[in-house]
Amino acid sequence: VVFLIDVGRGALAVLLAKTFGLNDWWQVLAGLAALAGHIWPVWLGWKGGKAVATGFGMFLGLAWPVGLACFGLFMAVISIFRIVSLSSVVAAIGLPVLMLLSGGSSAYVAVSLVASLMVLWRHRSNIERLIAGTEPKIGQKAGAPPAARQQLSSADHPPNSGRP
Repeated sequence: VVFLIDVGRGALAVLLAKTFGLNDWWQVLAGLAALAGHIWPVWLGWKGGKAVATGFGMFLGLAWPVGLACFGLFMAVISIFRIVSLSSVVAAIGLPVLMLLSGGSSAYVAVSLVASLMVLWRHRSNIERLIAGTEPKIGQKAGAPPAARQQLSSADHPPNSGRP
């Protein structure tokens, strides 16, 4: 539910700007306002999310084929590596490349670069853990070293427990 609300927030901002006939730069500003509001919400002491779902919604509103292509990148990486942050980082890096290759307007290419940098900035601690090899995979307990996470995972589900 939270994911859908975040996606909807980004898409709605852009689609409203489009509905009012605003040009590409105004659409981009509307999307960036939604993104900034998600990352730095006033009511949460300026500490919010990492902007992936809201950014996805924004790009579905701006250029839906690019948004879907980034989602495809995200899903491909997560299905192979089972690391959400790695999937988010790869999709963020691919975003400006895909927007440029799609022939998006200069406003869309510019915002794709800005959004990509915002997501990478918000994921800097995850990137450090990815480099160190300590970023947890889906289903692993966070905070434990990789070998211990594997042991914990095995201990949580003994071989004859009937659970994978």
